Amino acid sequence: MTFKKGKSGNPRGRPKGVTDRRTLFRKHIESKAEDLIKKVVEMALDGDVRAMKLCLERITPPMRPKDEPVQIGELKGTLAEQGQKILSSIGEGKLTPSEAATMISAIASQSRIVEADQIEKRLAALEAKL
Repeated sequence: MTFKKGKSGNPRGRPKGVTDRRTLFRKHIESKAEDLIKKVVEMALDGDVRAMKLCLERITPPMRPKDEPVQIGELKGTLAEQGQKILSSIGEGKLTPSEAATMISAIASQSRIVEADQIEKRLAALEAKL
């Protein structure tokens, strides 16, 4: 069966009142949720590692890294010089690689902001000349 450009393969769409299969599955599982939870907890308590993992993932929030303030001095100079100072700080043990990656990312974002600002100013100057 070939479809014509601009024509729907199902012009009338899904009939009203037809429930999506996922919704039906969800309703079926929800009706048994309490029993499922009890079973998973029972399996976890019996030593099932996958069940333990599932339970722990549901009751504890994921750990997120906490960035502490770092002291590497003021970042001066070109963006390349600032990046080099950050990389040097890794070698000196002042920064961890993840801290440095965060700082490099911040510098990259700042450079995009500066670039957009400069383009906007140059465009305004060109428009003023015209």
